[in-house]
Amino acid sequence: MKISHFEELDIWQDARSLCKFVFQLTSKEPFCKDYRFRDQIRAAAGSIMDNIAEGFERGGNKEFSQFLNIAKGSCGETRSQSYRAYDYEYISDDDFKELLNRTLNLNRKISNLTSYLKKSTYKGHKFRNDQP
Repeated sequence: MKISHFEELDIWQDARSLCKFVFQLTSKEPFCKDYRFRDQIRAAAGSIMDNIAEGFERGGNKEFSQFLNIAKGSCGETRSQSYRAYDYEYISDDDFKELLNRTLNLNRKISNLTSYLKKSTYKGHKFRNDQP
């Protein structure tokens, strides 16, 4: 199956869902009052989906893999910040477990796609200057 748009990627959909979940959690008190931390975890979660999209749009497997690595790093950052949110008692046990589960699963999926791209003989759809 050929994927034409980043919105079709399962990992982008999962990252979008994670981003929304983080936004919902950080919109509640007392989390919403810790502006710097709230903005930091929101930015990290948003960076996951944005880097997946940007890498896909670059049109080549090598660049896509680089952006997937950045997205993977942002996923780890979001997971680390989940511990902080839990330690500060900003989120419940269940929300903490949900965040860990989502970030670990997404991290695994990003790794799997990166491995697939490295092994793939298809190198993307970049255009050369001499192509119409």
